[in-house]
Amino acid sequence: MIMGWRGSSVLFLLIVVILGSGKVAHAMDLSSNSHENYTQFLLANGVSHTPPMGWNSWNHFQCDIDEWTVKSTADALVSTGLAALGYKYVNIDDCWGEKDRDWRGNLRVKPSTFPSGIKALADYVHAKGLKLGIYSDAGYQTCSKTMPGSLGHEDQDARTFAEWGIDYLKYDNCYHDGSKPLYRFARMSYALQKVGRPILYAICEWGEDNPEKWAGRYGNAWRTTGDIKDIWERITSIADENNIWGRYAGPGRWNDPDMLEVGNGGMSIEEYRSHFSIWAAMKAPLLIGCDIRSATTETLGILGNKEVIGVNQDPLGIQARKIRSEAGLEVWAGPLSRRRVVIVLWNRSRVRAPMSVGWRDVGLSPFMPVTVRDLWAHSFVSKNMRSRLTAYVAPHACKMYILGPI
Repeated sequence: MIMGWRGSSVLFLLIVVILGSGKVAHAMDLSSNSHENYTQFLLANGVSHTPPMGWNSWNHFQCDIDEWTVKSTADALVSTGLAALGYKYVNIDDCWGEKDRDWRGNLRVKPSTFPSGIKALADYVHAKGLKLGIYSDAGYQTCSKTMPGSLGHEDQDARTFAEWGIDYLKYDNCYHDGSKPLYRFARMSYALQKVGRPILYAICEWGEDNPEKWAGRYGNAWRTTGDIKDIWERITSIADENNIWGRYAGPGRWNDPDMLEVGNGGMSIEEYRSHFSIWAAMKAPLLIGCDIRSATTETLGILGNKEVIGVNQDPLGIQARKIRSEAGLEVWAGPLSRRRVVIVLWNRSRVRAPMSVGWRDVGLSPFMPVTVRDLWAHSFVSKNMRSRLTAYVAPHACKMYILGPI
């Protein structure tokens, strides 16, 4: 039996709006067709069909980053099996370069921490079957004030990144000239396209100037919020902020509520499981922010949940949305490929509570029989359920399900 969408449902409307969102991006095009859409260029080269997955140095190491840490993290991605699950980007954040450019105006790698250089590091990472990412800024300095930004050097720096074998660029928004972010971030997009190498472009504008309305024309992901913190209150507030912009996301263009904090020690296992579940359902980039080399079994179990990752990497690419919230009890849902639906029952309250969702809530006929798969228990709740699903959910925990056709 095929699952049916009701024309009046919220989730059906999501599909309509998302399919039309390309018109918004097109309207913001500054190039007057003088440049091909960079997103389309990358999609044609197999980049960012689904949200990027990998690791980033900042949340755990901040400026305390060096060549050995990056190499050993790449080793750990492979040895833990995370790389085989799709975590392929190894991203160096801020503080990798010297304070000043060389006499030719080129960025300089800090020899005390990256003695072999970035090109050799990229070769090492590539030999593992992984990809290397790097960081710069659409301003005169990076956010740490320890190295130059790329404002005014976009073409030169894009060529440098390509020559080094870079696969991912996180581009931040500190210490600029006051011009609109759209113009500064578009300039780097054009520069990256000129070098011809497929480099995933992550725009880190912090959501200040509604990047979701224009950034999809120039890059593959854009921050919708300020920085994440390893505390429950920040996770919930960021999820709410990112939820607003769900209709703008889709294959090749992703809302980014910032990197994962799973495993950094500031929250409970249940809170980390909720964090990971909601990020996955929202089709956020899944960029690990802990030290993988010393990650606990529990942390690896969260980051390595194949079924939850499968929701994030679903080819339909539609961001799940919050469809109901009452007294801290929330229902998030979104369509998946093969006529399936993902549902997250998220208890943000302080007490254990029964939570339920009806088929009508997610656009299905209440008479429709479906399979119900629990993604954290890795088992079927039912292979023939109608009308409504109910579960008890612990405080700050979640239940995550897929409803599928019989």
